[in-house]
Amino acid sequence: MKRIMFIAWMFAAFVGSSAAATRAGELRAGAAAVAINPPRGTPLAGYYHPRGAEDVLDDLYAKAVVLDNDGVKAALVVCDLISLPRHTVLAARERIEKETGIPGKNVMLSATHSHTGPVIVRESAKDRLEGATSEPGVRYTAELPALIARSVAEADKKLCPARVAAAIGQEESLSFNRRFWMKDGTVSWNPPKQDPKIIRPAGPIDPEVGVIYLESLDGKPLVTYVNFAMHPDTTGGSRVSADYPGALARRLADYKGEAMLTLFANGACGNINHRNVHWPAPQTSPAEAKRIGTILAGDVLKTYPRLKPLQAGPLRAESELVQLPLPKVTAEEIEEARRVGRQADAKFMDKVKAFKVLDVAARQGKPLEAEVQVIALGDCVAWVSLPGEVFVELGLSIKKASPFSFTMIAELANGSVGYVPNKPAYVEGNYEVLSARCAEGSGEMLVTSAVKMLEDLHRQGR
Repeated sequence: MKRIMFIAWMFAAFVGSSAAATRAGELRAGAAAVAINPPRGTPLAGYYHPRGAEDVLDDLYAKAVVLDNDGVKAALVVCDLISLPRHTVLAARERIEKETGIPGKNVMLSATHSHTGPVIVRESAKDRLEGATSEPGVRYTAELPALIARSVAEADKKLCPARVAAAIGQEESLSFNRRFWMKDGTVSWNPPKQDPKIIRPAGPIDPEVGVIYLESLDGKPLVTYVNFAMHPDTTGGSRVSADYPGALARRLADYKGEAMLTLFANGACGNINHRNVHWPAPQTSPAEAKRIGTILAGDVLKTYPRLKPLQAGPLRAESELVQLPLPKVTAEEIEEARRVGRQADAKFMDKVKAFKVLDVAARQGKPLEAEVQVIALGDCVAWVSLPGEVFVELGLSIKKASPFSFTMIAELANGSVGYVPNKPAYVEGNYEVLSARCAEGSGEMLVTSAVKMLEDLHRQGR
C-alpha cells in the first residue's frame, strides 16, 4: 500500500512540475547562430562580374529563433546571404523537420541580401558569370541547408519560458528611393550624385523600424528581431561581410550583451537603398556599413523604453504558392541574349536584359512559383514572407491593410524570384523592370495573397 502511495505521489509531483515548466498558453523561445562563412576564394554574389572572397571582414551567420506556444512551434531564420533559392529552402526545411519535428510549413527562411556573401546556385543563366557553378560555389550550396538546420536545432534546444514585446521606430534619414523622375520625363535608376537633371524621387521609402523583443521570465535578453527596408549593399569590395545588419547586431550586443541574438530581416526594398544623391561623399565602404548599422541600432535602442508587452496568443502559420506570370520575350530577344551572354565586355544594361530573357525563355512558359507565408503570434504580431526584391510600395500596401498591430515583412524569403516591381514601374522602366522575371501585376498578386492570409489568421487569433 505504501509503495502504491509513493508511486502516486511521484506521478503527481512529475505532472505538477511539468505543468509548472510549461503552462497552458505559455510562450517559449530559443535562439542560436551558426557561422556560414565561405572558404577563401569562394565566388561572391551581387554583381555582374566574378570576384572571389579574399578574407573575412566580419562573420556571416544563419540565425534562428524558435517559438513554442502550447506545443505549436515555428522558426524564423535569417541568413547573411544575398538570397535563398527555393531548392535551398526546401532542402533546409526537410532537414529541420527531421531534426526538430518543427513542420517545414512553420519555418520562414529569409536572406539579408548582403552583396559581400558567397554565391549560391540559383539555376539561373547568371550562375556561370558569377561563379556559382564553380566547384566552390556548388560545394557551398550543397552544404548550406545543413548549416541552416543546425541553427534551428540549436535554438530548439534552448527553448525557455519567455515574454514578448514590440514597438515601431522611425528612421527617415538612412534610406532613399533609388528611382528618380528626371527633367527629360524619364525615370532614372541610381543617377549620379548631385545630378542637376534630377527632379524628385519616383516613389516613397518605408521609414518604419519594426522591433520584436523576446526575453526570459527572469529578464535575460534572448532576441531582438529588427525589420527595416533598405538594400544592404554598402560594404563593397571582396571581403566577406554581413554588411550593415552585422554592424547593427554588434551595436545592440554592446548594450544588451553578447548572449542576445539580433535577427535583421529586410522589408520590401527592391527600389530602396542607402545612397543619398544630395550628399557628395562616397558611400561604399566598411566604414559606411558601420555608420548605417550604428544609426539603425540607435533607432532600435530608442524603441526599447517604448516596447509594448504583448499577450502571447496562439502560434499559427499559413502559406500559399502564387503562380506569377512571365514577361513576354521574342525569338529575336532570345537570340540577342545568347549573343550578349557570350560577350565579356557587354554593357551593363545589355547583360541585365540578356540574363533575364534567358531565364524567362528557359521556363518555357511555366509560371514562376512564389510562396507567400504568414506566421502569426496572437492577434498583434505577424511575419510576412515575400520571395523576391519587392518594391516598397507593395510592402506599404500590405502593412496598411494588415489587421495586426505589428506586421514584419521579410523579403527574399522562402525563395527568390528576382525583382518584383509594382504596376506603375513597368511603364516607367529602367533597371529593376528590365531585370524582372515576372510580368506586370505579379507584385499585386503577392499583396492580395498576403492580405488574405493576414485577415484569416487574425480572425483565428482572437
